Amino acid sequence: MIRETLTDSRQEILRAAARLFQQQGYDATSMNDVAAALKLSKGGLYHHFQSKDEILFNLMDHAMTITQERVVNAVRGIPDPEERLRTLIRLHIGVVLSATDREITVMLHENHPLPPALRKKINSRKKDYIHFVENLVAEVQRVRQSKGNVAPRAAAFALLGMINWVYQWYKPDGVLQADNLAKQYTEIFFGGALQ
Repeated sequence: MIRETLTDSRQEILRAAARLFQQQGYDATSMNDVAAALKLSKGGLYHHFQSKDEILFNLMDHAMTITQERVVNAVRGIPDPEERLRTLIRLHIGVVLSATDREITVMLHENHPLPPALRKKINSRKKDYIHFVENLVAEVQRVRQSKGNVAPRAAAFALLGMINWVYQWYKPDGVLQADNLAKQYTEIFFGGALQ
């Protein structure tokens, strides 16, 4: 019972910190800001997290877990590589645009402040995802017998860069809706990197 309460409290702290980091930026948000948002004492906050870096690392680690569960694990069982890649694009855009998963945008925007040891752990998880996408692109190129000269690595970085930037400009009430955006990004990618 006590363990569940601590887990719930940690989750609540992480949600509040993600919201503040997203709104104000990591550097402009203090531990006092996080504590005040939760009506906690600073000591109560430090009971759960020793530093702002620890909070940021946990947010980013959770963001990578979300990506693993909602994108990678969801597409692994799709036998057709093209359909797997199309689904990956749609799901990745969905994760980036999720209003409830602010950890994703915090990770995309705030990687630089992490201390080297923690940054190395997050970067290792990011590299695993990039390799997954790169290998999938290479598989689709083989199936399609692509004649272009776009290297799978360059294509993977281009695709992820294109998707990961969406949160900067996307407006839920704008002309481009998420489903339509996923279709258009898929067409752009398949029409360019996979010809």
